[in-house]
Amino acid sequence: MTDLVQAIRHDWTLDEIKALFAKPFNDLLFQAQTTHREYFDPNAVQISSLLSVKTGACPEDCSYCSQSVKNDTGLERERLLPIEEVRQAALKAKQNGASRFCMGAAWRNPTDKNLDAVIEMISVVKDLGMETCVTLGMLTQQQTKKLKVAGLDYYNHNLDTSPEYYKEVITTRTYQDRLDTLENVRAENINVCSGGIVGMGETVLDRAALLQQLANLPQHPQSVPINLLVQVENTPLHGTEVLDPIEFVRTIAVARVIMPKSNVRLSAGRKDMSEEMQALCFLAGANSIFYGDRLLTTPNADENSDLKLFDKLGVKPNAEQHQSSETAAA
Repeated sequence: MTDLVQAIRHDWTLDEIKALFAKPFNDLLFQAQTTHREYFDPNAVQISSLLSVKTGACPEDCSYCSQSVKNDTGLERERLLPIEEVRQAALKAKQNGASRFCMGAAWRNPTDKNLDAVIEMISVVKDLGMETCVTLGMLTQQQTKKLKVAGLDYYNHNLDTSPEYYKEVITTRTYQDRLDTLENVRAENINVCSGGIVGMGETVLDRAALLQQLANLPQHPQSVPINLLVQVENTPLHGTEVLDPIEFVRTIAVARVIMPKSNVRLSAGRKDMSEEMQALCFLAGANSIFYGDRLLTTPNADENSDLKLFDKLGVKPNAEQHQSSETAAA
C-alpha cells in the first residue's frame, strides 16, 4: 500500500489529524481522492431521503435546533405521522431515485409505544424495497434489540462536535450518552450513521477532535454525515460566523482519509452551497447525499438541481457501492 492510501485504523492521534487539516489544499484533496478510489467508484453517489415523522417539542436544548422547546422558532408541535403518509413519502422518494429512506422523530428517547409505531413504519418502507434508517434519540439495549428484529438497516445518532466543545452546544445530554447509544446499536449489528455539524463556532482543533472520536470507534460508522450548520432564526447559534467553504471541504477530505471505507455524506447546508463547492466535496471523497427539498425542518437542495449537477459532473446516483471487509458500504 502506498503512503497515500490509508489503512483502516482506530488509533488516530489528534496531532496526526491536525497535520492532515494543515496540509496544502491540493495535497490533501489528492490524498483523499486517492484513498476514495481505493475503496469506491469515484463517480457514484448513494442517495438517501429524510422525513420528519414527529416534529417539534423536543426537550433537548441543542443550540442549533429549530425543534427544541428551548428555542422559540415558531415550529408547531406535531403528532407522529400516519403510517400511510409515511408510505407515500417513501414511495415518492424511491421514484425520485433514493435508495434509503430515513425517518426522524424529535424525541430525547422514544417510549416503547412510540417505538412500536416507528417499527411499523420501518416495515412499510422495507416492503417498498428500500433501506431504512431512523433517528429517534437515545436508545436502551432492549429498544435496540427490537429495532434489529424489525430489520432496521441504519441508526443515525450524531456526535455533533468535539467532546470539549459539546457543552457549548448541548447541556441536556452528555457526550457519553451519545457514545452509549452508538455502542448499543453496534452491539446489535445495526449499521451506524454518525457524524457531526461544523460551522457552530468551533475551532479546527474541535473539528479534528470530532473526526478522531468517529475514526477511533471500535468500528467506523458505515455512514458519516458532515453537516454545515443551517442557521435558524431564534436559535442560540443564529448569527454565528459562517464557516469558510474551503475549511468545510477540508473536513470532508480528512474524514475520507481517516475513515476510508465509510460513506461520507454531504448533508445539511447543501442548499446554500454553490455547485463548485459541492463538486469539491465530491472530489474530496463525499459519496452520499440527502435528496429532496427538506431535511427534517430545514430546506435542502431539490432533486432537479441535484440531477443537473450530477449530469455536469458525470456522477451516477445510486450505483452499487463497493462492499468492504470491515463495514458494509452505507
